[in-house]
Formats: sequence, C-alpha cells, structure tokens
Amino acid sequence: MSFFKKLKERMFRSSDKIGEGLEALVGDEAPEAPQPESKPGILGRLFKATDEPRRTLDDGMLEDLEDLLIQADMGVDTATRVTANIAEGRFAKRISSTELRQALADEVARIMEPVARPLPIYPQKPQVVLVVGVNGSGKTTTIGKLASQFRAAGKSVIIAAGDTFRAAAVEQLQVWGQRAGVPVLTAPEGSDPASLAFDALTKAQADGADLLMIDTAGRLQNRADLMEELAKIVRVIRKVDPTAPHNTLLVLDATTGQNAIAQVEIFRKIADVSGLVMTKLDGTAKGGVLVSLADKFGLPIHAIGLGEQIDDLAPFDPQDFARALVGLES
Repeated sequence: MSFFKKLKERMFRSSDKIGEGLEALVGDEAPEAPQPESKPGILGRLFKATDEPRRTLDDGMLEDLEDLLIQADMGVDTATRVTANIAEGRFAKRISSTELRQALADEVARIMEPVARPLPIYPQKPQVVLVVGVNGSGKTTTIGKLASQFRAAGKSVIIAAGDTFRAAAVEQLQVWGQRAGVPVLTAPEGSDPASLAFDALTKAQADGADLLMIDTAGRLQNRADLMEELAKIVRVIRKVDPTAPHNTLLVLDATTGQNAIAQVEIFRKIADVSGLVMTKLDGTAKGGVLVSLADKFGLPIHAIGLGEQIDDLAPFDPQDFARALVGLES
C-alpha cells in the first residue's frame, strides 16, 4: 500500500473529518428556486450536466467553512486566511463540494509547499542530529525509524540514548537498533546526558559514522531544568565539533492539536529548532494543526508518521497531505 493510501485511510477516522464536513456544508442549503431559462455558456452546461449539489458561496457559507477549519485545529488566523483566499474569485458563485475540496486542497498545498523539505544530509561526518520533544510525542520511535531508513540507504548511523531518565525510552531505542543493525549507546539511568552525548560523538568520529542521532529528555514540568540540560548537551558536543548539532528536530504529536503550537514556541526558545516531524496523524481527525504550524512558523517539515512500522514514517509531501486532509483521491 502506498504511503498516500495509508495517509488517506488512517489520517481521519472519526466522524468530524474535514471531507465529510465539506459535504455537509455544501448540502446545507435549500434547493434553489427555479430560474427563468437562459442559454447557458460552456461552463454552465458542464455544471448542469452533473447532479452534484451546489451552494452559493456567501458570507454564511464562508463562516461555516471557517468554523469547520478551526474545529480541525487549523487555528483562527490560518482558517481566516484560507477561507478568504478560497472566497477570492468564487464569492457569490455556486460551488460543489468537489470544487470546494479542490480549492481547499490547493490552498493547503500552497501553504505547505515552502516548508516541505527532507532532512538535509550534509557532507560533514558525523552529521549530528539532536532530537527534542515532549515525552510521549513519538520522539524515540521517530529516531528509530529514521535511523533504520538511513541505514537502509547505506548510511552508517549511531544512536545516543540521551533520555537517561526513562528506562523505557532506552529499551525502545535498543530494540530499533537491533532491528536496523545500528549501535545504540546508553548510560546508567539518571546519569548526565551531556556526558553520553560527548562519548557518542567521540565514538561516531572515530568510527567514521555518517550520522549521530541523539535522543533527549522531554520533561516540560520544569522548563528551566530542561533548557539547561539541552544547552549543556550543545556546549559539550561543540567541544568536539564546533558546528554541531547540524539539525535539531522537534517531534510533535498530532493528537495534541493546538498544543503543538505552544510546544514549538517553547522548544524554539530552549533549542535552535531547525525542522519538524509530526507523528500520530492516524490517531486524530484534526491534522489541520500542521497547516497552522507551517503558516505560523515556516519551519521545515521533514517527515510525518502514521503508525509504528518502519514505513509508517515518510518525507512530507504537501500535495498528498492536502488531498488526504480534504478527502480527495490521489
């Protein structure tokens, strides 16, 4: 099964998905009163040939559309801007749900195109990838999947299990490491993550590894501690390589909705976030938050995740995402 098909099938399983909302929105108008016969143009004859319901795109419909997008976690500002752009050139015209879906997909793709960028691979060896995010965001699984995919592409990878306060995170990375044939460096529970990062980078240099991926803790209860912990990791690895880290990935859980916005704001203050990965899009009907993130921050979106399998993480494709979001076929 292609990733797009999985995206479309898994992305929105609940009854409030955008596609169904658009259908209901267009159908929410009394039948049009009979009009005097006139000779239709080519487009008029084409539209008349279809039986698809149509609705006049007026202020009421635009308000309903904006509400639908806000409910899908697109955020008020983004939903308002998207709705206004859809209205341009279409206001007071009758529109079908298919046309509305296509217009929305085009607008979403337009917002997402500039931020859709694969994780860059640099000639620098080892390329240090620092991975941050709150606990439970899918951070550990994302590291494992990325490491497996890079290993399959012929890259040598080392993982540093830097969340030394959670034994479960370390064990999960060890499982992924065994699966992918990637070494996972660990330290005793509760030990200094910066020390582990230093040792891991030293080993990665000695081994000539292409990538070093460093997991980090994600405890937001005490932001000052977390900020200092991440800052210390960066200070220590820069003693080995002044240019590191070369990427700082923030992993976000789609099911948190608009909380993802707050997490980006927090982690941009704590760490120099260079790109995003969004996980668990199969667990929510509100994937519009990704559009809001792109519109608000403009940070690169490197990949999206749909499940636990290795091929459930793929580079972000704005066209596929937009069409899956509104329920259009590929």
